[in-house]
Formats: sequence, C-alpha cells, structure tokens
Amino acid sequence: MIETVRRTLVARNLLSGIVAVLLALLAGALLILALGRDPIAAYGALFSASLGSTNGLAETAIRTVPLALCGIGIALAFRAGVFNVGAEGQLFIGGISAAYVGTLLDGQPQLLALSLMAVAAAVGGALWSGIAAVLKLRFRSDELITTIMLNYIGIFFVGYLLHGPLHDPGSALAQTVRLGAEARLPVLVPGTRLHFGIVIAVAAAFIAQLYLWRTVAGFRLRATGQNPRAAENAGINVRRVIVVGFLTCGALAGLAGFTEVAGVQRRMIENLSPGYGYTAIIVALLGQTNPIGVLFAAALFAALQVGSTTMESAVGVPSSLTMIIQALVVLFLLAQNVMPRFWRKKTGAAA
Repeated sequence: MIETVRRTLVARNLLSGIVAVLLALLAGALLILALGRDPIAAYGALFSASLGSTNGLAETAIRTVPLALCGIGIALAFRAGVFNVGAEGQLFIGGISAAYVGTLLDGQPQLLALSLMAVAAAVGGALWSGIAAVLKLRFRSDELITTIMLNYIGIFFVGYLLHGPLHDPGSALAQTVRLGAEARLPVLVPGTRLHFGIVIAVAAAFIAQLYLWRTVAGFRLRATGQNPRAAENAGINVRRVIVVGFLTCGALAGLAGFTEVAGVQRRMIENLSPGYGYTAIIVALLGQTNPIGVLFAAALFAALQVGSTTMESAVGVPSSLTMIIQALVVLFLLAQNVMPRFWRKKTGAAA
C-alpha cells in the first residue's frame, strides 16, 4: 500500500516536472517569435549542439556533474526541512580544499591522491555548511539568510587565498599551481573532456535514492521535513537530522568543487563556477527533490547551457534566453502547486 502511494506520488511529480518544462519551452518559443526568429530552428540548433555529437554530449555530461551533485545535496537538505541555498560557496570551499591537498600529494599514487582530494573537498564543504547549522540550532538564525551570506564570504575567502597564500607565483592570474597528472580525474572518452566525475554524479544519485527511500535514516530525514514536531514526538532526534541535512548538502557541493578542479580546470581558479550552486536550486526543484529526478533535471539544464551559445551564433537568439526558460520552469512548477489550492478556495467560497 505504502509502495503504491509512493509510486503514485513519484509519477505525479514526474508529470508535473515534464509539464513545467514543456510550458517553459513553449513560452520561450513565443519569445523567439517575438524576436522575429524561427523557434524550431533555434531549438534545433540548441539541442543539436548539446546532444547531436560526441563532443556535445561530453560537454553536456561535464556540466551535468556539478549541477547534479549540488542539486542532490540541496534536495536532501530540502527533504530534511532545511533550506540550504549555500551550495555555491560550499563548492568553492570544496574546490580550494581539493586543490590544496592535490598540490601536497604531488608524486603520490593517483588513487591515493584523488581519494584524499575528494575527502578533503567533502569535509571542507560540509564544515562550511555546518556553520549555518550551528547558527540555526544555537541562535535560531534563518538558514536562507546565513547560507546566502556564507556564499559570498566563501567565494571572497577563496579569492583571497588565490591572490595570496595559494597563488601560483608563475602566473599573473588568481589561481593555484597546476595539478600533477596523478591529481587529475581520468578522461573517459578520448578526444573529449569527459572525465570520471560523471560516474561519481550518477553513483551519488543512486546512493541518495536508496538512502532516502530504503533506509531508516532516510525515513527520519523525510519525516522531519514533513512535520518536525510529529517526528520529534515519534522519537526522532530532529536536531541531528537537521545537522545531517546541512552536512550532506555541503559534502556533495564540496565534491562538485573537487570534480571541477580535478576533472576540468586541473587547478583552482577564481571563477571556478558560473553559478552552478544557484542553478542547482532550480534543478532540485525541477527534480522534485528526488535524486534520480535531479540527475535528469541537471542533464536538461546542462544541455540548455551548452547549446545556448550555438543558438545565438546560428540563429541570432540571445543565449540569455536559456536563463529565462530556467526561471519559467520554476514559475510553472510553483503555479502547478498554487493553482489547485486557489481554485479549491474559489469554488468553495462560491458554494
């Protein structure tokens, strides 16, 4: 019975996400028409660039990795009732932690170096996220505010390190020294940049799915997010679950920083992320806070981002249209939740 209800909810959430995406694409098509361009040609160029070739698929997968890891972390935090929107700062802290450990392990075996870099990134991101947890539990601070502020503090702190103590003396740019070959994630498809991080992201999605729906800890997480007072009366340690929500989100965002440093940039740079941590919030919402759904949502948004430049050069539609489509997805998702209640209230009042 419970399994049937769960599957029904998953199917309903999946349908809700698909409808939101289709409506957003339709609204985007109307905007393209308003610009005097052909929407079919524009979307054709967009998806052909991101999905129509081996290199395009590889670039889409590369962008999927940080979006999926940050999105899964945010989704798990949301499930625990924690509105942690600080994945961007946690990604930067994870990235600098991985780069620092990677430079210390120069010349060590690759498996050892990469493992310790991943651990350092996860711990760094978790500790940064843990600051917001302490502020929430000790001083009842609003995590929406504290995690947003910690984003800026984390990014500027990393900028200070890159301009100062960790700056590559041989470069004029704010970046660390280049990592050795043993500190780089292996490339999966020769001739492309696709690295092992995509395996980490897919594994994280399936592990999170099992954790959420097949373990007692996952049940406690969901119960706390649904109704913390009822969960506490049922004997669940709500404060501990909240801390787990914060730390898990930070660890996964830190891992996203690790994959960018070890798989893409091969060093820590000042502009490591174009806003993956912020986009991941939308990804988590589109995925209905379901880890597998978040993985697919991340792939969709990655495809939009990869193809947007080609769409602009081929058809003349501004690449910023993809940002509008992303925002519209959120609006349509919210509308699907709000409109039924609005109509029930209106019809109830009329009756």
